[in-house]
Amino acid sequence: MDNSLPEGLAAEFAKAKARLREEQSRSTESIRNANLRDQIRFKATHGLLVVFFLWISAIHGIGLYLFTRGFLLTRLVLEQQSQCDVSPLVDGPTVPQTDGCWHPPTFDKAVIIIIDALRFDFTVPYVPHDNTSRPHDFHNALTVLSEVADREPNNAVLFPFIADPPTTTLQRLKGLTTGTLPTFIDAGSNFAGSAIEEDNLISQLRRKGKRIAFLGDDTWVALFGQHFEPQLTHPYDSLNVWDLHTVDNGVNEHIFPLLEPSESRRWDILIGHYLGVDHAGHRYGPDHPAMNTKLKQMDGVVRNLIEAIDDNTLLVVMGDHGMDPKGDHGGESQGEIEAALWMYSKKGIFGRHPKTISSPSQPRPIPQIDLVPTLALLLGIPIPYNNLGGPIPEAFVGPNGDNIKNLVDVSRLAAAQINRYQEAYATARREKIDGESLALAYLAAGERKYADYKKQGISHTDAKQWLQLFNDFSTFQEENLRVCKNLWARFDLVSMVAGGVVLAGSIAVLGIYARGIRGDKTEITGSLLTRIATGMSAGVGTAFISGFFVSIGLSRANTALFGSALGGMVGFGSAIVYIRRRLVPVWPLSAWGSLAALFTICHSLLFSSNSFTIWEDIVMNFFLATFGIGVLINSQRQSDITARALGTYHSIVFLALLRVTSFIRLCREEQMPFCKSTFYASATSSVSAPYSLCLLFIMSIVLPSVIKSFYKGTKSYEGPASFWIGFSFRIGLIFNAIYWTIDSADNGQWVSFDEKLLKAVKMVVAQVVLAMGFVAGQVGFAWGQVCLGLQVAPKQVKKEPTAPSNTISEKMTSKSGESVILLGYSNLHGTRFMLLTISWCLPLILVQKPLGGISMGFLLWQILNVLEIIDCNDLTNSAIGPVVLALLGNSHFFSTGHQATLPSIQWESAFIPFKTIVYPWSPLLIVLNTMGPQILTGISVPLIALWKKDPKHVGLLSNVAVASATFLLYHGVTGSAAAACAGWHRRHLMLHKIFSPRFMLGAVVMLVMDLVVALVAVGGVRWNIMAVAELFGYTY
Repeated sequence: MDNSLPEGLAAEFAKAKARLREEQSRSTESIRNANLRDQIRFKATHGLLVVFFLWISAIHGIGLYLFTRGFLLTRLVLEQQSQCDVSPLVDGPTVPQTDGCWHPPTFDKAVIIIIDALRFDFTVPYVPHDNTSRPHDFHNALTVLSEVADREPNNAVLFPFIADPPTTTLQRLKGLTTGTLPTFIDAGSNFAGSAIEEDNLISQLRRKGKRIAFLGDDTWVALFGQHFEPQLTHPYDSLNVWDLHTVDNGVNEHIFPLLEPSESRRWDILIGHYLGVDHAGHRYGPDHPAMNTKLKQMDGVVRNLIEAIDDNTLLVVMGDHGMDPKGDHGGESQGEIEAALWMYSKKGIFGRHPKTISSPSQPRPIPQIDLVPTLALLLGIPIPYNNLGGPIPEAFVGPNGDNIKNLVDVSRLAAAQINRYQEAYATARREKIDGESLALAYLAAGERKYADYKKQGISHTDAKQWLQLFNDFSTFQEENLRVCKNLWARFDLVSMVAGGVVLAGSIAVLGIYARGIRGDKTEITGSLLTRIATGMSAGVGTAFISGFFVSIGLSRANTALFGSALGGMVGFGSAIVYIRRRLVPVWPLSAWGSLAALFTICHSLLFSSNSFTIWEDIVMNFFLATFGIGVLINSQRQSDITARALGTYHSIVFLALLRVTSFIRLCREEQMPFCKSTFYASATSSVSAPYSLCLLFIMSIVLPSVIKSFYKGTKSYEGPASFWIGFSFRIGLIFNAIYWTIDSADNGQWVSFDEKLLKAVKMVVAQVVLAMGFVAGQVGFAWGQVCLGLQVAPKQVKKEPTAPSNTISEKMTSKSGESVILLGYSNLHGTRFMLLTISWCLPLILVQKPLGGISMGFLLWQILNVLEIIDCNDLTNSAIGPVVLALLGNSHFFSTGHQATLPSIQWESAFIPFKTIVYPWSPLLIVLNTMGPQILTGISVPLIALWKKDPKHVGLLSNVAVASATFLLYHGVTGSAAAACAGWHRRHLMLHKIFSPRFMLGAVVMLVMDLVVALVAVGGVRWNIMAVAELFGYTY
């Protein structure tokens, strides 16, 4: 056509086309640049928000660290070591140095057997209480200990062996080798021990030239590995509680060849640590045929050991702790602290305690620390320097009970060493020990009488006179032990107060940021962080400089931490003063906001009472039921019929699910007999009931359909939603059910397949599920599309009356008259972000026990109910939404088989995808198992602001910040309250049984929630908004 135009006109036409293309190119480039600027601005705004929440987590960490340093004190460890040539007695060794070390040795060799978790009642005959009672599976299986002790009382003695809590293996081994008391904070190091630096039996034996062989639990190698003979050391992984046989079979494989006469010359001390009984308890509970089998195996082992040892060898069989009715340990219930101690010798050296008359039916309990001086003196080595125990009288009084002089000598030696330790400890602490004078009075009386008896020539055959000496020395040891327990219960009040001040300040910061500032929070986050950074720098500098002039009772490093926390909060306060015109009252003025505050305050106050703390699970359900009934009533008041119907329906479903989950319970000891555990097959079992497996398969069918119905409600079951929910999530849930079915088949020996094959198969299944959730799920969420569909409507022939605007989808009409409907438009942000919650929910379900997985499924359903209820009742900006999510997390913490106690920790979850401990993943799996419900609700918090919000909704990021800060405020208040109540009750009888564990749980939950909300929840909003912005631009 151009050829038909005149030459000049054609040139003009070509120029016009070129200009048009250039303008279009500039327009496209301008739009691209504008989108890039919007993207950079959004990323910066979002990044600052994440940094702010990370600062909150740092403040919480500093506050909890300072409080914990003052509250959970560690014992001061003295480096001194006892020496053979330095007697603790003023008048020197009781025997010539060539005849022994402090005391003549009774044995040249010893075989020390630890049967982990050997509870005392496992070792004594069952006595029926009435005609209807029957023995349990743990009764009458390990009979050799009581049989030999009854038949040969001079050759064997059997005692209840009382452990000091916490009853975890690592802490018990420290006590059994050093003779010292653990502190509560040591319980957290049960995963990985470090070498013991203080004086102990093993190092003393080594210095004496004894060759030590070790077999079994690898915890010993971590503590004493350098002291064992390398060729005679065979450690095995100790924490795989699902493996009942590998360790025991390995110990048996090596121990009996070493007892052969030709091999026994290679060692002087042989230590074997069996784990099968402990693992059977963790896996099945004590009342299970597997426990009966393991105890019978141990019975055979001990019988063979009796036959194998010679006259100069001492045989010791003991448990390091017991177990509770479910097979767990770590606390201080009677079953957990009462282990068994059995000592045997073919020499016949044992007698009766001179002060008591004990019988097999009522044996005398022995503190575990008493074994340390007993073994030291029997083997002719010094008593470890830090020991607090006394010699077991039955081992020194002689077979006829008439060697009182020997009993006095060993008691005097132990008392002198304890006194020397106390003097050194007081010197190291630079303070006088309270209560020491009363204990020293008994020691002084004993020494005075001892000198008088020697001077007067009173014969040791005068039992009455010498027993008075024994009473004085043993009473000194007992009184001194009481003094030490009080001493190590002392608290650093300065550090506790400093931590409390920081925690209180963090509550004020979160309260103001979440509920006290009007308008868009993202506008001021940058200036807040600038002043916070300035304040922190000034705080550190001030703390450093003032440390040269004034001491507040903290170390230099802790003072700097305290100063940085205070400085940051002062900087935040200065920024708030600058924007004071935007401030509003923090206390809510609405009824729902007041209810949220009431829930938070009441939950915090219940920690002041041990009874309310014990029944916290019931209180959580009461709070949630109150919310459910409230929104049910409020929904009836909605003018919109759809909102009224939806609000009513979801409130009823929420209450019904709450009621169902309330039946899933794991009772703590203090709740008995008013509570019935349903989490396992029985109250004395750690095995899940078979019906729970059926529920897992049912859940794999029902739960994805339930989620689909929520998406269908806003026509959002489009794009990736159908694959993500209808296929991937369902397949993952089926795999989860298959995993736990294989595990139950392995536990119950339902099939005759090879056990190693079953373990390998279920491990692969678990790894697939974890990869689906944590790898594929996160990658898919980050780069996936939005849940949006297109529907094209044909051209309408006849004009229809104008209809109300569609709140579910967006309709656009072309010039040709055809209409394009965007399905899922009104909930584009919420449905996409929910995919992140679903991807996390899948692995969190896997790491729970079967009924715990069912509870997690109900939790996901209830989260969706809450989102709909919040939307129907127009409560998006209220504090009630985030607070109810937090309450749901705490409620399902209990229904997933947990309590605020150490024994309820499900350690076996560390081995779901692994054969052995793999750092750091195994500890992280335990965190996911323990805090799975709180983690899921923490990830879901942004949905309060995103659910049923269209792409053009303004203020989304600010609303996410408000919801997240409110959620963290709840956990900050309750966690700080738990710390404050534990500090207030620091002298309470139930401190370490109730208040300390609840404080530790609150502290860990607070920190985990800080990180989950900052990095996963708020961090995930970045990918969500960017995915929506690719289609509709940046509006946030």
